[in-house]
Amino acid sequence: MAKKKEVMVVDDEYDFRQVMSVWLESKGYAVTTAPDGETAIRLVKERRPDILFLDLKMPVLDGVETLKRIRKFDKTLPIIIISAYLDKLNLKEAKSYKVSGVFYKGEDFEKGLALLEAALGTHKKLKNKEV
Repeated sequence: MAKKKEVMVVDDEYDFRQVMSVWLESKGYAVTTAPDGETAIRLVKERRPDILFLDLKMPVLDGVETLKRIRKFDKTLPIIIISAYLDKLNLKEAKSYKVSGVFYKGEDFEKGLALLEAALGTHKKLKNKEV
């Protein structure tokens, strides 16, 4: 039996993490959550998820700084930015660290799923080329 793809959802809003987790699990994914950037960095190192949904706006360690730190040790992990509103400056900086897309809170979760599946498909092709 194939191992479920693991998705990590990093967001300081508990309710959003829970709703997104339940929804992704209903689509057949294993889900890990983190309430902040520090926890996310530790979990990425420990668990090596297949893909990460990362909120831009979080207290203490924001999404851009979390992304910078993750890219220091993992340059290929597909990361989709989560944002409640368009912050062009932060978004531009985040995109400079090679993100796989942006999912806006309030959008239909199906759009998030489409981003996730496209990112995983692209990542799989890249990994196969390396072999």
